[in-house]
Amino acid sequence: MSNQASDRLQQNAERIMQMWEARARDEVSASLHQDSLILQNSLPQFLNQLVAELSATGERTSAQIEAHNVESTRIGKLHGRERAGYADYSMSQLIFEYQILRQVLFQVLEEEAPLERRERDIIINSVEQAVNDAATQFSQTLQDIQELFMVTLTHDFRNSINIVKMGTQLTLRRLERGDSHMDVAVRMISAIDRLDSMIQNLLDASRLRAGQSLKFEFQECCLHTLVQEVVEDLRFTHGDRFVVVSNSDVKSYCSRKEIRRVIENLAINAVKYGAPNTPITLTLEQTETHVNLTIHNQGNPIPPDAQSILFQQFRRAASAQGQKGWGLGLFLAKSIVEAHGGTITVESTEDKGTSFFIKFPILPQICV
Repeated sequence: MSNQASDRLQQNAERIMQMWEARARDEVSASLHQDSLILQNSLPQFLNQLVAELSATGERTSAQIEAHNVESTRIGKLHGRERAGYADYSMSQLIFEYQILRQVLFQVLEEEAPLERRERDIIINSVEQAVNDAATQFSQTLQDIQELFMVTLTHDFRNSINIVKMGTQLTLRRLERGDSHMDVAVRMISAIDRLDSMIQNLLDASRLRAGQSLKFEFQECCLHTLVQEVVEDLRFTHGDRFVVVSNSDVKSYCSRKEIRRVIENLAINAVKYGAPNTPITLTLEQTETHVNLTIHNQGNPIPPDAQSILFQQFRRAASAQGQKGWGLGLFLAKSIVEAHGGTITVESTEDKGTSFFIKFPILPQICV
């Protein structure tokens, strides 16, 4: 009976593909835009493998089972990868194609006589395995396409932004103090910097979601100088509100660019959400093994329930809903600090204000 089932499948393979295509055209909306649903997919290979599986007699060796699984996975992935390349296809439509295939297989193969239980199990298991493999590859391929699109888009955006920023900076240098256009130019540079930061945050978050790590260049860094540089830049835009408490000997082996991003993000958040016209204090300390940085602002506290989601991507406290941004800044700050082997925490109360505490080793175990 096994050979009879495999023979029927082999003899009717072309008919099965035609019936499957006809139903797919009628029932899977995305298929309407494709020139062919047979020549451009893995169905012929799948049917050939199913013929071999049905014709097998006796117990299979572990090597035969492994070879079958490898080939089955390859075929399912081929189908999933192809379908992900079509903008119209969704995961549910991909799965529905296999449901149609299973129905057509049983319809054709049981026209003359019912299949044995073993034969039905082989067909069902093969289709289910193909569905799982195709769906997994569909999801992975779609993620890869989105990642490539994100990288390309952000690269093009940042090139254009850099040109606009350079032009604005040149204009600003030619303006004399007191010129009414100077304030406009300063605001333009601030807006460009925010946009550039948002694009970089989105790109980095996309990399982290894809399981990739951020790129760090570790070097010896004078953190006192770094904090002073950040504060000077922020004073230019936000006024003389920043107070630095530090000595000049605080140094660490770190990624200077990324630690700067963390400091800028937390300091700008203090401006956004803190009480207006109140001091923002950056306190830098060093122990024998660690560097500690505290950024404090006065103002309304962050509610306890909001504190629990602050460092999650795309999550924002209710008080932040009116502010611009992706809700990625603190998520990335946490990722950067943890890559340095450190921690970032927050304390926020009505009487003491809000403080973010950053702690990482002077010589971190590089976790990237």
